[in-house]
Amino acid sequence: MAAEVADSENRSDVLAGIDIDGKDSDEVKDILVDLTRRETRNFGVVFAQNLIKQLKATNHMFKVPHQEAGFRVLEAPDVPSAMIELGFMSNPGDEKLMLSDDWRSATADSIIKAIGEYFKQRSVQQVTR
Repeated sequence: MAAEVADSENRSDVLAGIDIDGKDSDEVKDILVDLTRRETRNFGVVFAQNLIKQLKATNHMFKVPHQEAGFRVLEAPDVPSAMIELGFMSNPGDEKLMLSDDWRSATADSIIKAIGEYFKQRSVQQVTR
């Protein structure tokens, strides 16, 4: 058990594949985490823009469809994320849409296209770096 704990603690010093050692390691880690968060947030914005573009074809959108919130599930430092609000069960019109197989299928297809476009853009960015 002690070996597992030691191994776990030692791995905690590795960030983004870089083993940070020495007296300045906390500052370097903070900088790397901050840079990772910024890049991840930018990726999330790109993904949200893809979602909006695709969902406009099948869904009514708010005047300002891209909004930000501090939900914990959206704050992972290394995983781009977006939350999609498709309607409210308490709204009879929204409920009718959500019960429609055609609407659900079209909405799911839009989300799939947005995910595909996101990864296609990321692949192109990685190749051109």
